[in-house]
Amino acid sequence: MLKDGDDTLRKTSRPVTTFDDKLQTLIDDMFETMYANNGIGLAAPQVGVLRRIFVMDLQDGSGPVAVINPDIKQMQGSQICQEGCLSIPGKYGDVERPASLVLEALDRNGQPFSLPADDLKAVCICHETDHLDGVLFKDKVKGPLLSE
Repeated sequence: MLKDGDDTLRKTSRPVTTFDDKLQTLIDDMFETMYANNGIGLAAPQVGVLRRIFVMDLQDGSGPVAVINPDIKQMQGSQICQEGCLSIPGKYGDVERPASLVLEALDRNGQPFSLPADDLKAVCICHETDHLDGVLFKDKVKGPLLSE
Protein backbone atom coordinates (compact mmCIF):
# COMPACT_ATOMS: atom_id res chain seq x y z
CA MET A 1 0.00 0.00 0.00
CA LEU A 2 1.31 3.43 -0.93
CA LYS A 3 1.94 5.97 1.83
CA ASP A 4 1.66 9.76 1.94
CA GLY A 5 4.53 11.26 -0.02
CA ASP A 6 4.24 8.87 -2.96
CA ASP A 7 3.49 10.94 -6.09
CA THR A 8 0.96 8.36 -7.34
CA LEU A 9 -1.45 9.41 -4.57
CA ARG A 10 -1.57 12.92 -6.07
CA LYS A 11 -2.46 11.89 -9.61
CA THR A 12 -5.91 11.77 -11.22
CA SER A 13 -7.18 8.29 -12.04
CA ARG A 14 -8.54 7.27 -15.43
CA PRO A 15 -11.99 5.73 -15.94
CA VAL A 16 -12.32 1.97 -16.21
CA THR A 17 -13.40 0.85 -19.69
CA THR A 18 -12.58 -2.88 -19.65
CA PHE A 19 -14.27 -5.35 -17.32
CA ASP A 20 -12.08 -8.44 -17.53
CA ASP A 21 -10.42 -11.04 -15.29
CA LYS A 22 -7.59 -8.63 -14.53
CA LEU A 23 -10.11 -6.15 -13.10
CA GLN A 24 -11.77 -8.87 -11.02
CA THR A 25 -8.39 -9.88 -9.57
CA LEU A 26 -7.57 -6.25 -8.77
CA ILE A 27 -10.89 -5.79 -6.95
CA ASP A 28 -10.41 -9.04 -4.98
CA ASP A 29 -6.87 -7.97 -4.05
CA MET A 30 -8.12 -4.54 -2.97
CA PHE A 31 -10.72 -6.09 -0.64
CA GLU A 32 -8.05 -8.39 0.80
CA THR A 33 -5.69 -5.44 1.41
CA MET A 34 -8.46 -3.34 2.95
CA TYR A 35 -9.50 -6.10 5.36
CA ALA A 36 -5.88 -6.95 6.25
CA ASN A 37 -5.37 -3.31 7.29
CA ASN A 38 -8.68 -2.99 9.19
CA GLY A 39 -9.97 -0.38 6.75
CA ILE A 40 -13.51 0.41 5.63
CA GLY A 41 -12.48 1.69 2.20
CA LEU A 42 -9.58 1.50 -0.23
CA ALA A 43 -9.04 3.26 -3.55
CA ALA A 44 -7.04 1.86 -6.46
CA PRO A 45 -4.39 4.63 -6.33
CA GLN A 46 -3.52 3.47 -2.80
CA VAL A 47 -2.28 0.22 -4.34
CA GLY A 48 -0.55 1.97 -7.23
CA VAL A 49 -3.31 1.64 -9.85
CA LEU A 50 -4.53 4.88 -11.42
CA ARG A 51 -8.05 3.72 -12.27
CA ARG A 52 -11.36 5.04 -10.93
CA ILE A 53 -12.09 2.12 -8.59
CA PHE A 54 -12.65 1.84 -4.87
CA VAL A 55 -13.93 -0.81 -2.51
CA MET A 56 -15.71 -0.34 0.79
CA ASP A 57 -17.24 -2.37 3.57
CA LEU A 58 -18.50 -0.46 6.59
CA GLN A 59 -18.93 -3.72 8.55
CA ASP A 60 -22.52 -2.62 9.24
CA GLY A 61 -24.30 -5.51 7.55
CA SER A 62 -24.66 -3.73 4.20
CA GLY A 63 -21.87 -5.88 2.75
CA PRO A 64 -18.83 -5.18 0.59
CA VAL A 65 -19.22 -2.90 -2.43
CA ALA A 66 -16.91 -2.45 -5.41
CA VAL A 67 -17.37 0.98 -6.99
CA ILE A 68 -16.18 1.78 -10.51
CA ASN A 69 -16.26 5.20 -12.20
CA PRO A 70 -18.13 6.85 -9.29
CA ASP A 71 -20.24 9.96 -9.77
CA ILE A 72 -21.55 11.67 -6.63
CA LYS A 73 -24.97 13.32 -7.00
CA GLN A 74 -27.56 15.01 -4.82
CA MET A 75 -25.24 16.08 -2.01
CA GLN A 76 -27.23 17.56 0.87
CA GLY A 77 -26.38 19.06 4.23
CA SER A 78 -23.05 18.75 5.94
CA GLN A 79 -21.38 16.81 8.72
CA ILE A 80 -18.01 16.96 10.39
CA CYS A 81 -16.42 13.55 10.73
CA GLN A 82 -13.09 12.50 12.16
CA GLU A 83 -11.23 10.76 9.34
CA GLY A 84 -8.08 8.75 9.01
CA CYS A 85 -6.50 7.02 6.04
CA LEU A 86 -4.61 3.79 5.44
CA SER A 87 -2.10 5.80 3.39
CA ILE A 88 -1.51 8.24 6.27
CA PRO A 89 -1.21 5.88 9.24
CA GLY A 90 -1.50 7.28 12.74
CA LYS A 91 -2.99 10.61 11.65
CA TYR A 92 -6.57 11.85 11.78
CA GLY A 93 -8.57 15.03 11.65
CA ASP A 94 -12.01 16.60 11.27
CA VAL A 95 -13.27 16.88 7.69
CA GLU A 96 -16.52 18.42 6.47
CA ARG A 97 -18.49 16.14 4.16
CA PRO A 98 -22.08 16.05 2.86
CA ALA A 99 -24.61 14.60 5.29
CA SER A 100 -26.18 12.61 2.47
CA LEU A 101 -25.62 11.90 -1.21
CA VAL A 102 -26.47 9.52 -4.00
CA LEU A 103 -23.65 7.54 -5.60
CA GLU A 104 -24.00 6.51 -9.23
CA ALA A 105 -21.40 4.03 -10.44
CA LEU A 106 -20.73 0.73 -12.13
CA ASP A 107 -20.37 -2.54 -10.26
CA ARG A 108 -17.55 -5.02 -10.83
CA ASN A 109 -19.42 -6.46 -13.83
CA GLY A 110 -19.96 -3.08 -15.48
CA GLN A 111 -23.61 -2.80 -14.47
CA PRO A 112 -24.83 0.64 -13.36
CA PHE A 113 -26.16 1.09 -9.84
CA SER A 114 -27.33 3.90 -7.61
CA LEU A 115 -26.63 3.96 -3.88
CA PRO A 116 -28.17 6.49 -1.47
CA ALA A 117 -25.77 7.15 1.40
CA ASP A 118 -25.67 9.14 4.60
CA ASP A 119 -23.54 9.36 7.73
CA LEU A 120 -20.39 7.19 7.60
CA LYS A 121 -21.24 5.71 4.20
CA ALA A 122 -21.40 9.21 2.65
CA VAL A 123 -18.07 10.09 4.30
CA CYS A 124 -16.41 6.92 3.00
CA ILE A 125 -17.69 7.48 -0.55
CA CYS A 126 -16.39 11.07 -0.58
CA HIS A 127 -13.03 10.10 0.98
CA GLU A 128 -12.41 7.29 -1.51
CA THR A 129 -13.59 9.36 -4.49
CA ASP A 130 -11.17 12.10 -3.44
CA HIS A 131 -8.34 9.55 -3.76
CA LEU A 132 -9.33 9.06 -7.40
CA ASP A 133 -8.77 12.79 -7.95
CA GLY A 134 -5.41 12.92 -6.17
CA VAL A 135 -6.86 14.51 -3.03
CA LEU A 136 -6.02 13.27 0.49
CA PHE A 137 -8.15 13.85 3.57
CA LYS A 138 -5.39 15.94 5.13
CA ASP A 139 -5.97 18.51 2.37
CA LYS A 140 -9.48 19.08 3.75
CA VAL A 141 -8.89 18.86 7.50
CA LYS A 142 -10.55 21.60 9.53
CA GLY A 143 -8.07 22.43 12.28
CA PRO A 144 -4.94 20.48 13.13
CA LEU A 145 -3.96 17.09 11.77
CA LEU A 146 -3.73 14.98 14.91
CA SER A 147 -1.64 11.94 15.80
CA GLU A 148 -2.96 8.80 17.48
